Amino acid sequence: MSLRSGANVAAAAACLYPTVLCRVDAEAIPAGLDPKTHVVLSTLHGTFGEDGGMQRLLEAAGFAYAGCDARASAITMDKAETKTRAAKVGVPVIDGVVFEAAHAPLAAELAAKLGHEVVLKPNNEGSSVGLALCSTVDDIAAALGRITSGRWLAERRIHGTELTVGLLDGRAMGVVEIAPKTGVYDYTNKYTKGNTEYFAPARIAPGAASAVQRFAEGVFAACGCRDFARADFLLTAEGEPYFLEINTLPGMTDTSLLPLSAKCVGIGYQALVGELLAPALRRFQQSQTPSLHGQG
Repeated sequence: MSLRSGANVAAAAACLYPTVLCRVDAEAIPAGLDPKTHVVLSTLHGTFGEDGGMQRLLEAAGFAYAGCDARASAITMDKAETKTRAAKVGVPVIDGVVFEAAHAPLAAELAAKLGHEVVLKPNNEGSSVGLALCSTVDDIAAALGRITSGRWLAERRIHGTELTVGLLDGRAMGVVEIAPKTGVYDYTNKYTKGNTEYFAPARIAPGAASAVQRFAEGVFAACGCRDFARADFLLTAEGEPYFLEINTLPGMTDTSLLPLSAKCVGIGYQALVGELLAPALRRFQQSQTPSLHGQG
């Protein structure tokens, strides 16, 4: 996904600016890049790409780069911390319990707090990695038994329509509906072609769409995000939206969710790439302009 996103972004960016496509195979800035010459737009997925690792390296080297800074990236990679920040600004979140693998609760304890239908997922992973959907106490016990390390999040399972909305410079774009043909939007359905249908705009009431957009903007600001992101929600049958998570480096293939959200508001793929780069280009230009402070 990172490679396909990178190739697509580079092709679109090359129509706008001189562009270099770099492959990242190690936790390091690719050789040959110069902060006095290059502006970076990363499409890396996974921990180093999304948790602030690459962003910290870019900041230390003095690069202007597109997307959230290292601090916001680290915050949003932590699902529990993101939910806490969302709740503080009035965004509805799902009841949950955070725990370390070494101190996992008993299945009966989770069921007593959250009910028998529970979702278990790693607290610091993306792409639905490690997601477990439990319908009984035995299911919960089995899922807990497979956990060997890391920090985990257990949430009350809510049934509803999965939604996502892209944000540009903190402003929500169109709401997209995610409709797996079978089951739920897990890793397999997310990355297997033809397993999921997408409706852009979503087939939901205008009031629900407006609420999702408003909540997405609230979470974006509460987490200190900048430039762009994508926020995911679940909409119950009663029309109540619940925030799930925010993705600071969303996929950028031509069928990815952020481009679909942009398409809802009339922004095509190439124009979207230009919008993603624009704030970083402004920061680059500001960094190259000598300060006149103190000169008479």
